[in-house]
Amino acid sequence: MTEKSVLITGCSSGIGYDAAHGLRERGWRVFASCRKAEDCARLIAEGFESPLIDYQDTTTIEAGLAEVLEATGGRLDALFNNGAFASPGLVEDLPTDALRAIFEANFFGWHELTRRVIPVMRAQGHGRVVQNSSVLGLVTLPWRGAYNSTKFALEALTDTMRVEMHGTGLHFILIEPGPVTSKIRQNAIAHFERWIDWEASPRAEEYRRGLKKRLYESSGPDPFELPASAVTKKLVHALESSRPRARYYVTTPTYIMGTLRRILPTRALDWVLRRA
Repeated sequence: MTEKSVLITGCSSGIGYDAAHGLRERGWRVFASCRKAEDCARLIAEGFESPLIDYQDTTTIEAGLAEVLEATGGRLDALFNNGAFASPGLVEDLPTDALRAIFEANFFGWHELTRRVIPVMRAQGHGRVVQNSSVLGLVTLPWRGAYNSTKFALEALTDTMRVEMHGTGLHFILIEPGPVTSKIRQNAIAHFERWIDWEASPRAEEYRRGLKKRLYESSGPDPFELPASAVTKKLVHALESSRPRARYYVTTPTYIMGTLRRILPTRALDWVLRRA
């Protein structure tokens, strides 16, 4: 049987890093991409093929995919879009340029890479694109408006592609984790400091008592937090099952919020989310 190949983005740590190791152990040829050259070098030292792909840089998307296809003879069985960041702050304090930046990294870059992969998969008659979404693509939480927005957009785009591509042999699949061990909180600090002038906000005291404390002070694992391997487990099913699901929930909060979204009126769900 021909060795199956998968391109995974955002492999420097967390979900992408665990997925790269987990799939390699199952016999996949893993292309574990990162957006920084030093992270690619570290993964190469671990035995991975690691193309440089930065969703905010079209040149790297084109060159990174070309590197993969050259290595595989023009084939690719699967793409796991994963790399993303958070840009915390109240929506009223969030500059529009901050939204542009996060959409470039969390949405537009994903779309560009996916569009470049589709012709490859169409020509070979099969392929799977798995999108790492979030519970915040199902419901919104305050202080996370930028991230919420990218994940809601990703959900809609993926649902549309799944319908449009029916019968082509290509599958488009969503994974929706809740709290998973990663560096997303630490990595979000730089974006917060770049974009949010919280001291000038009319709600500065809320920042001081709320977001800043949660952002800068680690209080240990979140309730119901699972390791990244919980996502890898669902990813394996999405890639290897003969009948993959359209979406995969990961962590108890995703199951809870998915249920509440279906059964609660909007105002009641808002009440729950304000206290989450």
